[in-house]
Amino acid sequence: MEREQALNLLKQYVKDEKMLAHCYASEAVLKALARRLGEDEHKWALAGLLHDIDVEVTGADPARHGLEAVNILAGHGVDPEIIDAVKMHNEMATGQERTTVFQHALAAGETITGLVFATALVYPDKKIASVKPKSVVKRMKEKAFAASVNRDHIRECENIGLSVQEFAEISVNAMKEIGEDIGH
Repeated sequence: MEREQALNLLKQYVKDEKMLAHCYASEAVLKALARRLGEDEHKWALAGLLHDIDVEVTGADPARHGLEAVNILAGHGVDPEIIDAVKMHNEMATGQERTTVFQHALAAGETITGLVFATALVYPDKKIASVKPKSVVKRMKEKAFAASVNRDHIRECENIGLSVQEFAEISVNAMKEIGEDIGH
C-alpha cells in the first residue's frame, strides 16, 4: 500500500485533528527508527501512520483497540507484518506480549510522541522545534508530567537496542521535520 492510499484510508476512520497529528508524528518516528535500525522505512512508516485507525471506531476501548484495526487493514490488503505490529501496539487487547523488534518499535515510537507533544507545550512558543531531547528524557522521570504517557512503553526502545536518550533524539528530530504538518 502506498502512503497516499494509507492516508486516505486513515482519514475515512479518524476525523479528530489531534489524533491525525499523533498518527503523522508516529509515522515520522517509525520511519526514522527504521532508518536507524536498517529496517524497511516504508513498512514501518505505514505502521506508524495506521496504528490508531480504529481508535474512534472503538472509542479507544483498550479491550478492542487494535483488534478492529486488524479487520480494517486486512480488508485493504495491508502487509501482514504491519497488521501484526498495529495489533500488538495495544497488548491489552491481545492478551499477548510484544516479542518482535517491529512490535516494540511501534509501541515505543507511538507512545513517545505524546511525551514530545506535552514537552512542547511547556515551552513559551509551544513548538516542537524548540524541544530538546534532554528535556524529553528529563520529563520521563516526572511521573506527574503527562501522566497518561506510559513510560514503560517508551522504555521498550531498549528492547530494540536504543538507549532512552538516543531514542528521544531520533524521535524529537523526526517530529521536528514535520512540525508544520502536525501543528507545532
